[in-house]
Amino acid sequence: MSSGWCCGDEPVERGHIPLDIDNVHMLLQGQCRAVWFSNSCFLCLEQEQIQKKTFTNWVNAQLAKRRPPSAVLDLFSDFRDGSKLLDLLEVMSGERISREKGRGMFQHRSNIEKALSFLKKKSIKLVNMNIPDVMDGRPSIILGLVWTIIMQYHIEELASGLSFSSRQSSMESLASLDSRSTLSGRSGASSPVPPRGAPLHTRFRVSAKKALLLWVREQCHKAGCPINVKDFKASWRSGVVFLAIQYALRPDLVDLSKARTRSNRQNLEEAFSTAERELRIPRLLDPDDVDVRDPDEKSIMTYVAQFLQYSKDLPVPEEDMQTQYLTLPKSHSPVHLPVHYTPAISASPLRQATPARKAQEVTCWLAQAYAELLEGWDSTEGESYSERYHVFQTFLVSFNEQRRHIMPLLTAMRRAAKPSEEQRALREAWDSLAVKLHEYKQELDSGLPPPLDSVARWLLKTEKALGEEDGDPQDHGRAAAAAREKQELLKVCLEEMPQQLKTFQSFQNLDECGNLMVPADKMDELKRRFTSVRVTAKYHGIKLEFWEQRHSVLDLLGQMRTKLRVWKRPFVSPEAVRVLLQEWHDLVNTQDLPSLLEASLHKLKQVSEKYLSKSALAADFQHISQQAKQLEDDSTEVLEGVTAAKSAMGRVLSAWDSYSDGLSSLQAWLEQSQGHKVTKGDDALFRYSWLVAPPQLLCVCGNNSADVFKEMKKCI
Repeated sequence: MSSGWCCGDEPVERGHIPLDIDNVHMLLQGQCRAVWFSNSCFLCLEQEQIQKKTFTNWVNAQLAKRRPPSAVLDLFSDFRDGSKLLDLLEVMSGERISREKGRGMFQHRSNIEKALSFLKKKSIKLVNMNIPDVMDGRPSIILGLVWTIIMQYHIEELASGLSFSSRQSSMESLASLDSRSTLSGRSGASSPVPPRGAPLHTRFRVSAKKALLLWVREQCHKAGCPINVKDFKASWRSGVVFLAIQYALRPDLVDLSKARTRSNRQNLEEAFSTAERELRIPRLLDPDDVDVRDPDEKSIMTYVAQFLQYSKDLPVPEEDMQTQYLTLPKSHSPVHLPVHYTPAISASPLRQATPARKAQEVTCWLAQAYAELLEGWDSTEGESYSERYHVFQTFLVSFNEQRRHIMPLLTAMRRAAKPSEEQRALREAWDSLAVKLHEYKQELDSGLPPPLDSVARWLLKTEKALGEEDGDPQDHGRAAAAAREKQELLKVCLEEMPQQLKTFQSFQNLDECGNLMVPADKMDELKRRFTSVRVTAKYHGIKLEFWEQRHSVLDLLGQMRTKLRVWKRPFVSPEAVRVLLQEWHDLVNTQDLPSLLEASLHKLKQVSEKYLSKSALAADFQHISQQAKQLEDDSTEVLEGVTAAKSAMGRVLSAWDSYSDGLSSLQAWLEQSQGHKVTKGDDALFRYSWLVAPPQLLCVCGNNSADVFKEMKKCI
């Protein structure tokens, strides 16, 4: 036998122990784990070497700024005495740090202790980092220490400047933030209120990494690069994003069209060489470091931060001062707001400014708030639901606190017969922000984990059916149909409500690790929305029914008034009158519009009386009754007009018959009276002229018989 084990009961040769299927499975698992561990160790070692090279280059770039300059040859060994570490901290902080001179163990330990103490005094957390590990040059400790310095003194510092200084106070008044607001998955602790004037990533609790990523996306947008940069890893492998950043900063240096035809390594080499040669950005990386399956995130962040540093030294174009890479509402009258501006300043009676100036200021503030909303939302792309919800709520609470000062300006604009350019711009900015807020609210609902996402969709559908009527539409027939559709939709939604409520109440809001999947605030919001639906539905059906009947009456009145205007026009011929009379019969007898109007009016009065049966609607009863009474009066007037129109057209036809009968006699008389001068004494002639005058001439000449006579001579 060639194998070391056999099937069935056949004995195994060479003294081998027989293996069953479980033994084989365990053996294979062990081999797989060994291979995985070996690969993981290789990847960790490779990543460590890349970080070492990147961090060494970065450290030397900083130490070159020192006077006198210094450098490190081996990052792990050169930091062991603490001297180069102190040099680096002095360059990054701009402060002098005392040190021990000498090369003994005591001096080395003292210098490292001074460095770590300096970092701790700056409120920089050092996790699992102690003096002996640094003195031993442990790679993981040295790399972690350098990364902490890079993150705190370089990337954090740069990220803090990404917020717009003119908006740092406009949306940060968060004192009224509900203390119950929490970040789910973080032990439910209360969310601290961000300090006033805090930078973007602090205000929105967005990490410096996310803030840097947001800046990268901005540069890609400016360069027209279609790549969606989601991280500091695989997104950079092709080298195109590096080139796009350079193009956004210096369009004269890069031809992005060539990037499509080059390989990853060629693009990376072009990007690194150009940055070093033209932008004086140290070459921390090589193409081989990035064009790998899993590029090192920290190394790429360290390198990209240098481009952000370069951008801060560039003059800011004037057109970029009030805008961002995402489309903002147009501000027709841009103004420069004070750093601590809020709408309350414009609303203050002590503010000596024209209404137009106040409108300009609020418009500018709204445009900046819009930009900040987009900024915060985009910065949480790819984050957990809790993070995105928290960022949105932070903005929303702050905005709602400030918006009450805007309402008087909007009210004044609505009352203006002809809004000014500043008022129209204000309305446009307000509408743009309101639409975007509604859009993001819906996205947060649809982004809930199953089955809450279906519950949220049901809530949105039901709330749409419960929505209030917007203004007074011109097309009353369509508005009546919409009210009927809402009634049907509401009926279906209410039938589904028990099952949706059961689904919501049975949802276990914990993931596999025991953390909250959905923030407690969001769960409370959904609960409140259920309550609101249940309460509102009790009386909203009456509103929908009233709107349906009201618009039905208005639609019927509109149709009949249109016909009345036609029927009251001057009649040009008996045939035309007969056509109009046929229209009257179609409207009254065939379409039966008067009966439909009376039926809708009757239903309208019945529904209006229901307002007294609901306490929530009782306050509107008087207004509703007045509307019903006005429509009743209008209907009476229109119905009387319809009846009178038929009678008038009948009389006109009769008059035309009389005219036709006497026309021959009148023509003969006129022929016999050629040259006869008409005088006021010709009473018989005037009376006869009036008797046989065509009806259309009566409309032209009124009661002046002489004019009738002259017009008749023209016609004949």
